Amino acid sequence: METIDRRRAAIELAAFGALAFILRVGFDPLFWRFAGPASLIATLVCVAYYLRRRGEGWSSFGLIPLKGVKAKLMVLPQALLVFGFFAVAVASVLGAGEAFGWAFMKDTPAGVEDRWGDVEGNLPVFLLWLGIVWTAAAFGEEMFFRGFLVTRTMALFRGVPFAAVFAVLIPALLFGLGHFYYQGLRGLITTAAIGIAFGAAFLLLKRNLWPLVLVHGIVDTLTFTALYLGLED
Repeated sequence: METIDRRRAAIELAAFGALAFILRVGFDPLFWRFAGPASLIATLVCVAYYLRRRGEGWSSFGLIPLKGVKAKLMVLPQALLVFGFFAVAVASVLGAGEAFGWAFMKDTPAGVEDRWGDVEGNLPVFLLWLGIVWTAAAFGEEMFFRGFLVTRTMALFRGVPFAAVFAVLIPALLFGLGHFYYQGLRGLITTAAIGIAFGAAFLLLKRNLWPLVLVHGIVDTLTFTALYLGLED
């Protein structure tokens, strides 16, 4: 049974990882700015259909029911823990950039300006991206990269030494690669580090996605608010 579970986990990881990549490449010439969010949402629809056919739901992958007021309130201190992990990851990347003299860490990739350059002072565009933040980014990325990929990687490496390390690192690398196409090497390193922090927090919180979704959404909302107000370089 364990061999069958591992085989299935490997197939799921390969199939849905490849699907996300193929869809992003396919959407790229149609609407480059939104290729990432659109391909991720389309992939999640396929994952949801697959899980439903197997009699599974997203509660098995981190969107656990929050029963009672206490469970809902506990999301707030858990989110503070996740934010602490996030802050350490970002600070570590910035510190490494300074220590090793990585000049590219100080330069804004051209793709960032091309994608978000018209957010400043443009309320409709700002609101559009906030909608994307709370759907494709906060929920979508956490459901796929943490909920699905971390869980299935754990199943793949069950019984192997340092299985949890692999379960955090592999999805984090894929998370970084998913941002490389417009954020370049700086984005790959930064988002991979954030992926490690979020993946570790996900396992530490016993596979509870809600605090991660909340932190992800708030951080991205603040970032886009700063862009809209012209506070970002």
